[in-house]
Amino acid sequence: RAIETVDRNARALRQLVDDLLDVSRIMSGKMELSVSPVQVLIPVEAAIESMRPAALAKQIRLQPTLDTKAVVLGDSQRLQQIVWNLLSNAVKFTPKNGRVQIIIERRASSVAIVVADDGEGLSPDFLPYVFERFRQADPGSTRLHGGLGLGLAIVKHLVELHGGTVTAESEGLGKGSVFTV
Repeated sequence: RAIETVDRNARALRQLVDDLLDVSRIMSGKMELSVSPVQVLIPVEAAIESMRPAALAKQIRLQPTLDTKAVVLGDSQRLQQIVWNLLSNAVKFTPKNGRVQIIIERRASSVAIVVADDGEGLSPDFLPYVFERFRQADPGSTRLHGGLGLGLAIVKHLVELHGGTVTAESEGLGKGSVFTV
């Protein structure tokens, strides 16, 4: 168990360092994409698989509805990072036995990736600030959930670098949330 704890903490530390480096690249204007045609299913499935153990540990049902033919011009690795950040938050803020939906669908001339959960949701007061760096719904020192409040800011920047948009919706606390890229 000690080795598992060290490994888990090392992965968490690596993620924090990676996020800080990404924020540094974003702030200095040095974040670049390696753009090519990407079958959206591939980075989305990779993100789902990497989050599956965390979801299983909380008995959260991951429910993918994936358009297998959707293609975009983008950076596959960064698209996976976008989806991973959204899924990570969904799993983190969804209670045991909850549900997280992941949807890829074509909409007119674009492709949408939707991550919806039945978790804690977002208060209407916090919703306008959800994509700001270092902003968290519960900023107190006794927070239940870890993190620095960088994931969604990184998501927003990466989505915009791809020429897209990201939105967050919630009907309020306790009513889950929906993020659409």
